[in-house]
Amino acid sequence: MALWIQAQQLQGDALLQMQSLYGQHFPIEVRHYLAQWLEAQPWDAIDLENQQEEFKAKRLLDGLIQELQKKAEHQMGEDGFLLKIKLGHYSSYDPCPLELVRCVKHILYTEQRLVQEASNASSPGSGPVDGTPQKYQQINQTFEELRVMTQDTENDLRKLQHSQEYFIIQYQESLRIQAQLSSLASIPPAERVQRESGLQSRKSTLEVWLTREANTLQKYRQELAEKHQRTLALLRKQQTVIIDDELIQWKRRQQLAGNGGPSEGGLDILQAWCEKLADMIWQNRQQIRRVEHLTQQLPIPGPTEELLTELNGIVTDIISALVTSTFIIEKQPPQVLKTQTKFSATVRLLVGGKLNVHMNPPQVKATIISYKTLTILNNNCVMEYHQTTGTLSAHFRTMSLKRIKRSDRRGAESVTEEKFTVLFESQFSVGGNELVFHVKTLSLPVVVIVHGSQDNNATATVLWDNAFSEPGRVPFVVPDKVLWPQLCEALNMKYKSEVQSDRGLSEDNLVFLAQKAFSSSSNNPEDYCNMTISWSQFNRESLPGRNFTFWQWFDGVIELMKKHLKSHWNDGAILGFLNKQQAQDMLMSKPNGTFLLRFSDSEIGGITIAWVAENPNKAERMVWNLMPFTTKDFSIRSLADRISDLNHLLFLYPNQPKEEVFSRYCTPPNSKAVGDGYVKPEIKQVVKVENDPMLDTEGEFDLEETMDMARQVEEFLRQPMETQWSGQQS
Repeated sequence: MALWIQAQQLQGDALLQMQSLYGQHFPIEVRHYLAQWLEAQPWDAIDLENQQEEFKAKRLLDGLIQELQKKAEHQMGEDGFLLKIKLGHYSSYDPCPLELVRCVKHILYTEQRLVQEASNASSPGSGPVDGTPQKYQQINQTFEELRVMTQDTENDLRKLQHSQEYFIIQYQESLRIQAQLSSLASIPPAERVQRESGLQSRKSTLEVWLTREANTLQKYRQELAEKHQRTLALLRKQQTVIIDDELIQWKRRQQLAGNGGPSEGGLDILQAWCEKLADMIWQNRQQIRRVEHLTQQLPIPGPTEELLTELNGIVTDIISALVTSTFIIEKQPPQVLKTQTKFSATVRLLVGGKLNVHMNPPQVKATIISYKTLTILNNNCVMEYHQTTGTLSAHFRTMSLKRIKRSDRRGAESVTEEKFTVLFESQFSVGGNELVFHVKTLSLPVVVIVHGSQDNNATATVLWDNAFSEPGRVPFVVPDKVLWPQLCEALNMKYKSEVQSDRGLSEDNLVFLAQKAFSSSSNNPEDYCNMTISWSQFNRESLPGRNFTFWQWFDGVIELMKKHLKSHWNDGAILGFLNKQQAQDMLMSKPNGTFLLRFSDSEIGGITIAWVAENPNKAERMVWNLMPFTTKDFSIRSLADRISDLNHLLFLYPNQPKEEVFSRYCTPPNSKAVGDGYVKPEIKQVVKVENDPMLDTEGEFDLEETMDMARQVEEFLRQPMETQWSGQQS
């Protein structure tokens, strides 16, 4: 069912929240008439922090206006006139079309959340398994309880204020009577006795009332202070749930997203909760200050003054913890930073709008920690308030690192194992300079490199830290050893993300990786469940007989797959994680011409074709292995074309005709004349099986010589015509 249809069925507070999304910045009539079009557009595909995406936003803005114009032309009478009027509102987005995208994304996200919450409330059993809706419901119930408690103390405070005002009036009356008694000395004795008796009687009655009322006021103050104690205790508990649980979980998801995990999700719900907290904390703080003012106005001896001082300290601590904890990094800087290269980040204050911090926008400064001599260029940014979404954030768009001088390293630690962090800090005041906050937040760990060749080792450091860091750690301590299943989870997450595939690493794939990491021959997955792998085994020590580490080999596979073989992996055409013996065992039971694709053990980022066929030198069948192809080879000719070229490859393991699997990826033949009438030549892969001097005793073909020739031909063909044939007659 369309989101807008579901949103129109909302009731009560949810309906009011939905209606509040709309206004002059985005009229609800536009949402209604263009519901289907709005929900079909790729709003989420636009990165709001990337100014280069502005042309996409402009395209959506133009499309929106065109759709409105079409709708207005087809609407008759008043409806058509209203739509034409609404067209004028979108001219304000022309200077910054990204703001339109931000606005629509916020509207659609909030509608979806409200519809989901309403659906969960009506059918509790349909929510996610982890009980998230129930947790949200508990948080919302606590907010309702806090609202009632805060309203109750507000009512009690007004009652106290009225009682105290009446007390002061009566006290002033008693002072007036005392003054009258003092003035009786100047009148005749007979009249003085008569009037003195009446005044003394009124004075005595009033003093008794004042004494009793003073005790009542003190009782009111004490009871109100105790109610504030309970409210602040519940506020602190609610804040712990939101800041120490929900926000920390969001940060953890953000960290795992750096390893390819699911997106951390939006901050709208968290911001709404934090703003409710800020509002209620501030209301209670103002109530406590009003009670303090009443106490100073009319001092009555008792324990209330000390309790009020304590409450004032508690509420200040709570609001301070909220403000400092909600200054967060919404978009992290890249965790592998290359010097002289621009990078971006976004910092956000979740309670900035509620506390009116944007009325005097603070500046945020970014510095990198742990380098003796290193500066960040363009490291100052003013926080901006986006009225449509109610967010206060600073967008650093063009930062870059300069002047690197590394700290001294000890032991075996390499350049790419050093971890640093970007510190963001700001200072601002709230409540008319009542409270001044100096807030700081640290980025996820970053590794600084100076050359692209360091990227894979730097990525290993980041992956290990993101996967295995613990909350509240000393920056940036991580375990030196982890259980193999934990690493499997991290590798699978990274692989699926980089290859952009739902087909992750199977149990057999992980067993193969375990055999490689531990130099083991066991095929039983359970044998590895309790084994630990150290950082050194992961990316410091080379694999036995190789000049590369476990991670470097795995990262080479990822690079090859995401650049050239993504589609084939998703089709299931690549088995990949097999050793030579496993490939042989699988192929020997199949007909001649059956082949499979496996990753090379000996070369980083290499993939080889293994196939079964007759041995021309002996009367027997055997498995042949081509020398591995790499990214360099596939930039010349694709895998599908190479397989198509090799006529002796017939069936992809176990029994699929190769045409069914690869033909749709093959380059169509080009026999037409191009440009000046010449026909473009093609390069084809050829492997000679019979009496080939390139055949070695292990059934491998050394294609280096032929591939070098192919590369030379390809480079020659790419040269401009005049360069190729200079000095020659055509």
